[in-house]
Amino acid sequence: MAPSQEVTLRTGAEEFLDNEYALGGLPRFAVVANQTSIVGNTHLVDTLLALGADIRKIFCPEHGFRGTAAAGAHVDNGIDPKTGIPIISLYGKNKKPTQEQLEDVDYVLFDLQDVGCRFYTYISTLHYVMEACAEAGIPLAVLDRPNPNGHYVDGPVLDTAHYRSFVGMHPVPVVYGMTIGEYAQMINGEGWLKGGVKCNLGVFPMQGYKRDSVGYELPVPPSPNLRNAHAIALYPSLCLFEGTHCGVGRGTDYPFEWVTYGTDILDLRREEAPVAFSLKYLMEMYRRTQAIRQSSNQAIKPFFQKSNFFEKLSGNGDLRRQIESGMSEEEIRATWQPALDEFKRIREKYLIYK
Repeated sequence: MAPSQEVTLRTGAEEFLDNEYALGGLPRFAVVANQTSIVGNTHLVDTLLALGADIRKIFCPEHGFRGTAAAGAHVDNGIDPKTGIPIISLYGKNKKPTQEQLEDVDYVLFDLQDVGCRFYTYISTLHYVMEACAEAGIPLAVLDRPNPNGHYVDGPVLDTAHYRSFVGMHPVPVVYGMTIGEYAQMINGEGWLKGGVKCNLGVFPMQGYKRDSVGYELPVPPSPNLRNAHAIALYPSLCLFEGTHCGVGRGTDYPFEWVTYGTDILDLRREEAPVAFSLKYLMEMYRRTQAIRQSSNQAIKPFFQKSNFFEKLSGNGDLRRQIESGMSEEEIRATWQPALDEFKRIREKYLIYK
Protein backbone atom coordinates (compact mmCIF):
# COMPACT_ATOMS: atom_id res chain seq x y z
CA MET A 1 0.00 0.00 0.00
CA ALA A 2 1.30 3.45 -0.89
CA PRO A 3 2.40 5.74 1.97
CA SER A 4 -0.40 8.20 1.08
CA GLN A 5 -2.98 5.54 1.97
CA GLU A 6 -2.61 5.84 5.76
CA VAL A 7 -6.00 4.45 6.76
CA THR A 8 -6.09 0.67 6.76
CA LEU A 9 -8.04 -0.37 3.70
CA ARG A 10 -10.23 -3.44 3.81
CA THR A 11 -11.48 -4.78 0.49
CA GLY A 12 -14.98 -5.98 -0.22
CA ALA A 13 -13.65 -9.54 -0.22
CA GLU A 14 -12.44 -9.13 3.35
CA GLU A 15 -15.76 -7.61 4.40
CA PHE A 16 -17.66 -10.45 2.74
CA LEU A 17 -15.62 -13.11 4.50
CA ASP A 18 -15.82 -11.44 7.92
CA ASN A 19 -19.42 -10.28 8.00
CA GLU A 20 -21.51 -12.45 5.71
CA TYR A 21 -19.84 -15.75 5.00
CA ALA A 22 -21.08 -18.60 7.22
CA LEU A 23 -20.08 -22.25 7.21
CA GLY A 24 -23.62 -23.54 7.65
CA GLY A 25 -25.84 -24.27 4.66
CA LEU A 26 -23.25 -23.32 2.08
CA PRO A 27 -24.47 -22.43 -1.40
CA ARG A 28 -22.88 -23.67 -4.58
CA PHE A 29 -20.62 -20.86 -5.76
CA ALA A 30 -19.28 -19.65 -9.07
CA VAL A 31 -16.47 -17.11 -8.76
CA VAL A 32 -15.48 -14.50 -11.35
CA ALA A 33 -11.83 -13.98 -10.56
CA ASN A 34 -8.25 -13.59 -11.75
CA GLN A 35 -4.83 -13.00 -10.21
CA THR A 36 -6.03 -9.80 -8.50
CA SER A 37 -8.68 -11.62 -6.45
CA ILE A 38 -6.67 -11.87 -3.26
CA VAL A 39 -7.36 -11.66 0.46
CA GLY A 40 -4.11 -10.63 2.12
CA ASN A 41 -1.57 -12.82 0.36
CA THR A 42 -4.01 -15.63 -0.44
CA HIS A 43 -6.24 -16.01 -3.46
CA LEU A 44 -9.96 -15.65 -2.76
CA VAL A 45 -10.62 -19.11 -4.22
CA ASP A 46 -8.11 -20.73 -1.85
CA THR A 47 -9.54 -18.77 1.09
CA LEU A 48 -13.07 -19.90 0.30
CA LEU A 49 -12.02 -23.53 -0.15
CA ALA A 50 -10.25 -23.46 3.22
CA LEU A 51 -13.58 -22.40 4.74
CA GLY A 52 -15.33 -25.33 3.12
CA ALA A 53 -17.00 -23.48 0.25
CA ASP A 54 -18.49 -25.47 -2.61
CA ILE A 55 -16.98 -23.74 -5.65
CA ARG A 56 -18.39 -25.28 -8.81
CA LYS A 57 -16.51 -23.19 -11.37
CA ILE A 58 -14.35 -20.16 -11.94
CA PHE A 59 -15.16 -17.62 -14.66
CA CYS A 60 -12.17 -15.59 -15.86
CA PRO A 61 -11.95 -12.34 -17.90
CA GLU A 62 -9.50 -11.09 -20.52
CA HIS A 63 -5.90 -12.15 -19.68
CA GLY A 64 -7.11 -15.39 -18.05
CA PHE A 65 -7.37 -16.68 -14.49
CA ARG A 66 -3.68 -16.16 -13.77
CA GLY A 67 -3.54 -12.87 -15.71
CA THR A 68 -0.80 -13.91 -18.12
CA ALA A 69 -2.59 -13.83 -21.50
CA ALA A 70 -1.81 -10.90 -23.79
CA ALA A 71 -4.38 -8.19 -24.48
CA GLY A 72 -6.95 -9.43 -26.97
CA ALA A 73 -5.58 -12.99 -26.90
CA HIS A 74 -8.13 -15.80 -27.05
CA VAL A 75 -8.47 -17.47 -23.64
CA ASP A 76 -9.58 -21.10 -23.56
CA ASN A 77 -11.51 -23.02 -20.94
CA GLY A 78 -9.52 -25.33 -18.70
CA ILE A 79 -8.94 -26.77 -15.24
CA ASP A 80 -7.13 -24.96 -12.44
CA PRO A 81 -4.18 -27.30 -11.70
CA LYS A 82 -4.02 -26.24 -8.05
CA THR A 83 -7.65 -26.85 -7.12
CA GLY A 84 -9.05 -28.97 -9.96
CA ILE A 85 -11.92 -26.50 -10.41
CA PRO A 86 -13.16 -25.96 -13.99
CA ILE A 87 -12.23 -22.57 -15.44
CA ILE A 88 -14.58 -21.02 -17.99
CA SER A 89 -13.24 -18.18 -20.11
CA LEU A 90 -15.38 -15.11 -20.64
CA TYR A 91 -12.92 -13.91 -23.25
CA GLY A 92 -13.14 -16.83 -25.64
CA LYS A 93 -16.08 -18.29 -27.51
CA ASN A 94 -18.57 -16.63 -25.19
CA LYS A 95 -18.23 -13.42 -23.22
CA LYS A 96 -21.36 -14.12 -21.21
CA PRO A 97 -21.99 -17.13 -18.94
CA THR A 98 -24.55 -19.43 -20.52
CA GLN A 99 -27.64 -20.56 -18.66
CA GLU A 100 -26.29 -24.12 -18.85
CA GLN A 101 -23.06 -23.02 -17.14
CA LEU A 102 -25.12 -21.54 -14.29
CA GLU A 103 -27.45 -24.51 -13.77
CA ASP A 104 -25.52 -25.93 -10.80
CA VAL A 105 -24.80 -22.52 -9.22
CA ASP A 106 -26.73 -20.82 -6.39
CA TYR A 107 -24.59 -17.71 -5.96
CA VAL A 108 -21.98 -15.83 -8.01
CA LEU A 109 -19.10 -13.84 -6.54
CA PHE A 110 -17.43 -11.18 -8.69
CA ASP A 111 -13.98 -10.02 -7.55
CA LEU A 112 -11.85 -8.28 -10.21
CA GLN A 113 -9.50 -5.31 -9.89
CA ASP A 114 -10.63 -2.55 -12.25
CA VAL A 115 -8.57 0.51 -13.24
CA GLY A 116 -11.48 2.92 -13.80
CA CYS A 117 -11.19 3.27 -17.57
CA ARG A 118 -14.02 2.63 -20.05
CA PHE A 119 -12.02 0.52 -22.49
CA TYR A 120 -10.60 -1.77 -19.78
CA THR A 121 -12.77 -4.82 -20.43
CA TYR A 122 -13.44 -6.02 -16.87
CA ILE A 123 -16.52 -3.75 -16.68
CA SER A 124 -17.82 -5.32 -19.89
CA THR A 125 -17.36 -8.74 -18.30
CA LEU A 126 -19.24 -7.39 -15.27
CA HIS A 127 -22.13 -6.35 -17.54
CA TYR A 128 -22.49 -9.79 -19.09
CA VAL A 129 -22.19 -11.61 -15.75
CA MET A 130 -24.91 -9.37 -14.30
CA GLU A 131 -27.11 -10.02 -17.32
CA ALA A 132 -26.64 -13.81 -17.12
CA CYS A 133 -27.35 -13.83 -13.38
CA ALA A 134 -30.49 -11.74 -13.89
CA GLU A 135 -31.77 -14.12 -16.56
CA ALA A 136 -31.02 -17.16 -14.39
CA GLY A 137 -32.46 -15.64 -11.20
CA ILE A 138 -29.15 -16.07 -9.37
CA PRO A 139 -27.88 -13.45 -6.89
CA LEU A 140 -24.56 -11.75 -7.62
CA ALA A 141 -22.20 -10.26 -5.06
CA VAL A 142 -19.61 -7.75 -6.24
CA LEU A 143 -16.68 -7.56 -3.83
CA ASP A 144 -15.45 -4.00 -4.17
CA ARG A 145 -11.84 -2.92 -4.70
CA PRO A 146 -10.12 0.49 -5.04
CA ASN A 147 -10.12 2.40 -8.29
CA PRO A 148 -6.58 3.76 -8.86
CA ASN A 149 -8.06 6.35 -11.24
CA GLY A 150 -11.09 7.00 -9.07
CA HIS A 151 -10.20 10.57 -8.09
CA TYR A 152 -11.57 12.24 -11.27
CA VAL A 153 -14.07 12.01 -14.11
CA ASP A 154 -13.03 13.05 -17.63
CA GLY A 155 -13.09 12.36 -21.35
CA PRO A 156 -15.71 12.05 -24.08
CA VAL A 157 -18.85 10.04 -23.29
CA LEU A 158 -19.42 6.96 -25.43
CA ASP A 159 -21.95 7.25 -28.26
CA THR A 160 -23.63 3.86 -27.73
CA ALA A 161 -25.77 4.17 -30.86
CA HIS A 162 -22.71 3.97 -33.13
CA TYR A 163 -19.65 2.79 -31.20
CA ARG A 164 -20.81 0.25 -28.63
CA SER A 165 -18.37 -2.69 -28.38
CA PHE A 166 -16.60 -4.84 -25.79
CA VAL A 167 -14.17 -1.97 -25.21
CA GLY A 168 -17.07 0.37 -24.47
CA MET A 169 -20.62 -0.75 -23.71
CA HIS A 170 -22.16 2.12 -21.76
CA PRO A 171 -22.69 5.89 -22.11
CA VAL A 172 -19.83 6.78 -19.78
CA PRO A 173 -16.68 8.90 -20.24
CA VAL A 174 -13.19 7.50 -20.66
CA VAL A 175 -12.57 7.91 -16.91
CA TYR A 176 -15.71 7.47 -14.81
CA GLY A 177 -14.45 7.90 -11.24
CA MET A 178 -16.32 4.95 -9.72
CA THR A 179 -15.32 1.70 -8.07
CA ILE A 180 -16.47 -1.47 -9.76
CA GLY A 181 -19.12 -1.92 -7.07
CA GLU A 182 -20.52 1.54 -7.73
CA TYR A 183 -20.38 0.88 -11.46
CA ALA A 184 -22.38 -2.34 -11.02
CA GLN A 185 -25.07 -0.36 -9.22
CA MET A 186 -25.18 2.08 -12.13
CA ILE A 187 -25.54 -0.70 -14.72
CA ASN A 188 -28.48 -2.07 -12.75
CA GLY A 189 -30.09 1.25 -11.87
CA GLU A 190 -29.91 2.75 -15.35
CA GLY A 191 -31.45 -0.31 -17.01
CA TRP A 192 -28.47 -1.05 -19.24
CA LEU A 193 -28.88 -4.84 -19.16
CA LYS A 194 -30.62 -6.44 -22.15
CA GLY A 195 -34.34 -6.02 -21.98
CA GLY A 196 -34.00 -3.81 -18.92
CA VAL A 197 -33.69 -6.86 -16.64
CA LYS A 198 -32.49 -6.26 -13.08
CA CYS A 199 -29.77 -8.28 -11.41
CA ASN A 200 -30.25 -9.39 -7.80
CA LEU A 201 -27.13 -7.45 -6.90
CA GLY A 202 -25.30 -7.06 -3.64
CA VAL A 203 -22.18 -4.91 -3.29
CA PHE A 204 -19.79 -5.51 -0.42
CA PRO A 205 -18.11 -2.12 0.07
CA MET A 206 -14.61 -1.44 1.27
CA GLN A 207 -13.69 0.12 4.57
CA GLY A 208 -11.11 2.91 4.71
CA TYR A 209 -11.25 3.74 0.99
CA LYS A 210 -10.74 7.36 -0.03
CA ARG A 211 -11.76 8.22 -3.56
CA ASP A 212 -9.30 11.12 -3.79
CA SER A 213 -6.25 8.99 -2.98
CA VAL A 214 -3.83 9.56 -5.87
CA GLY A 215 -1.10 7.06 -6.64
CA TYR A 216 -2.61 4.07 -4.86
CA GLU A 217 -0.30 1.11 -5.46
CA LEU A 218 -2.24 -2.02 -6.36
CA PRO A 219 -0.77 -5.10 -4.68
CA VAL A 220 -1.05 -7.15 -7.90
CA PRO A 221 -0.80 -5.84 -11.50
CA PRO A 222 -4.33 -5.97 -12.95
CA SER A 223 -3.05 -7.12 -16.36
CA PRO A 224 0.33 -7.95 -17.98
CA ASN A 225 0.95 -4.48 -19.43
CA LEU A 226 -0.14 -2.38 -16.45
CA ARG A 227 2.74 -3.12 -14.13
CA ASN A 228 2.89 -0.08 -11.86
CA ALA A 229 0.97 2.98 -10.67
CA HIS A 230 2.67 5.23 -13.24
CA ALA A 231 1.50 3.11 -16.18
CA ILE A 232 -2.00 2.83 -14.70
CA ALA A 233 -2.20 6.62 -14.40
CA LEU A 234 -1.06 7.08 -18.01
CA TYR A 235 -3.28 4.32 -19.36
CA PRO A 236 -6.49 6.37 -19.91
CA SER A 237 -4.55 8.81 -22.10
CA LEU A 238 -2.23 6.35 -23.86
CA CYS A 239 -4.73 3.60 -24.68
CA LEU A 240 -6.13 5.81 -27.45
CA PHE A 241 -2.86 5.14 -29.31
CA GLU A 242 -4.07 1.56 -29.81
CA GLY A 243 -6.22 2.96 -32.64
CA THR A 244 -3.18 4.51 -34.33
CA HIS A 245 -0.01 3.16 -35.91
CA CYS A 246 2.01 4.08 -32.82
CA GLY A 247 3.25 1.54 -30.30
CA VAL A 248 2.71 1.93 -26.54
CA GLY A 249 5.60 -0.19 -25.36
CA ARG A 250 3.98 -3.62 -25.47
CA GLY A 251 6.70 -6.25 -25.48
CA THR A 252 9.14 -3.96 -23.65
CA ASP A 253 9.91 -3.50 -19.96
CA TYR A 254 7.87 -0.28 -19.88
CA PRO A 255 4.43 -0.80 -21.46
CA PHE A 256 2.18 2.26 -21.31
CA GLU A 257 5.10 4.44 -20.26
CA TRP A 258 6.30 5.46 -23.71
CA VAL A 259 4.97 5.87 -27.26
CA THR A 260 6.81 5.12 -30.53
CA TYR A 261 6.22 5.89 -34.17
CA GLY A 262 9.00 4.41 -36.26
CA THR A 263 12.17 5.70 -34.62
CA ASP A 264 10.41 8.62 -32.90
CA ILE A 265 9.97 8.03 -29.16
CA LEU A 266 7.86 9.91 -26.65
CA ASP A 267 9.42 8.72 -23.39
CA LEU A 268 7.17 9.25 -20.36
CA ARG A 269 8.95 6.97 -17.91
CA ARG A 270 10.35 9.81 -15.84
CA GLU A 271 7.45 12.19 -16.30
CA GLU A 272 5.30 12.76 -13.26
CA ALA A 273 2.18 10.62 -13.41
CA PRO A 274 -0.82 12.63 -14.65
CA VAL A 275 -3.80 13.15 -12.38
CA ALA A 276 -6.25 13.58 -15.26
CA PHE A 277 -7.06 12.34 -18.75
CA SER A 278 -5.07 14.25 -21.34
CA LEU A 279 -4.98 14.57 -25.12
CA LYS A 280 -1.55 16.21 -25.12
CA TYR A 281 0.39 13.00 -25.83
CA LEU A 282 -1.90 12.02 -28.69
CA MET A 283 -1.83 15.51 -30.23
CA GLU A 284 1.95 15.81 -29.83
CA MET A 285 2.60 12.52 -31.61
CA TYR A 286 0.10 13.40 -34.34
CA ARG A 287 2.00 16.65 -34.93
CA ARG A 288 5.34 14.78 -35.03
CA THR A 289 4.12 12.09 -37.42
CA GLN A 290 2.67 14.65 -39.79
CA ALA A 291 6.06 16.37 -39.90
CA ILE A 292 7.83 13.04 -40.51
CA ARG A 293 5.47 12.11 -43.32
CA GLN A 294 5.84 15.50 -45.00
CA SER A 295 9.64 15.46 -44.84
CA SER A 296 10.14 11.83 -45.91
CA ASN A 297 10.29 10.49 -49.44
CA GLN A 298 9.22 7.03 -48.24
CA ALA A 299 5.67 5.75 -47.97
CA ILE A 300 4.88 6.00 -44.27
CA LYS A 301 1.67 4.82 -42.66
CA PRO A 302 -0.78 7.53 -41.61
CA PHE A 303 -1.19 8.27 -37.91
CA PHE A 304 -4.68 6.77 -37.47
CA GLN A 305 -5.55 3.21 -38.47
CA LYS A 306 -8.08 2.80 -41.28
CA SER A 307 -10.36 0.74 -39.02
CA ASN A 308 -12.79 2.40 -36.63
CA PHE A 309 -10.99 1.08 -33.55
CA PHE A 310 -9.89 4.58 -32.61
CA GLU A 311 -13.53 5.64 -32.65
CA LYS A 312 -14.47 2.68 -30.44
CA LEU A 313 -11.81 3.71 -27.93
CA SER A 314 -12.57 7.43 -27.98
CA GLY A 315 -16.30 6.68 -27.97
CA ASN A 316 -17.31 8.97 -30.81
CA GLY A 317 -16.75 9.80 -34.45
CA ASP A 318 -15.55 13.34 -33.76
CA LEU A 319 -12.19 13.15 -32.01
CA ARG A 320 -10.19 11.93 -35.00
CA ARG A 321 -11.63 14.68 -37.22
CA GLN A 322 -11.13 17.30 -34.51
CA ILE A 323 -7.43 16.47 -34.17
CA GLU A 324 -6.92 16.35 -37.93
CA SER A 325 -8.63 19.73 -38.33
CA GLY A 326 -6.19 21.38 -35.90
CA MET A 327 -8.57 22.09 -33.02
CA SER A 328 -6.92 22.77 -29.67
CA GLU A 329 -7.43 20.47 -26.68
CA GLU A 330 -9.44 23.21 -24.99
CA GLU A 331 -11.76 23.48 -28.00
CA ILE A 332 -12.16 19.71 -28.20
CA ARG A 333 -12.94 19.43 -24.49
CA ALA A 334 -15.70 22.01 -24.83
CA THR A 335 -17.55 19.74 -27.28
CA TRP A 336 -17.82 16.83 -24.84
CA GLN A 337 -18.56 18.89 -21.71
CA PRO A 338 -22.40 18.81 -21.85
CA ALA A 339 -22.52 14.99 -22.01
CA LEU A 340 -19.84 14.79 -19.32
CA ASP A 341 -21.87 17.03 -17.01
CA GLU A 342 -24.95 14.87 -17.55
CA PHE A 343 -22.98 11.72 -16.73
CA LYS A 344 -21.72 13.26 -13.50
CA ARG A 345 -25.32 13.94 -12.50
CA ILE A 346 -26.28 10.30 -13.12
CA ARG A 347 -23.13 8.98 -11.44
CA GLU A 348 -23.90 10.79 -8.20
CA LYS A 349 -26.88 8.49 -7.52
CA TYR A 350 -24.70 5.39 -7.30
CA LEU A 351 -21.70 6.53 -5.27
CA ILE A 352 -21.01 4.52 -2.13
CA TYR A 353 -17.97 6.48 -0.98
CA LYS A 354 -19.13 10.07 -0.76
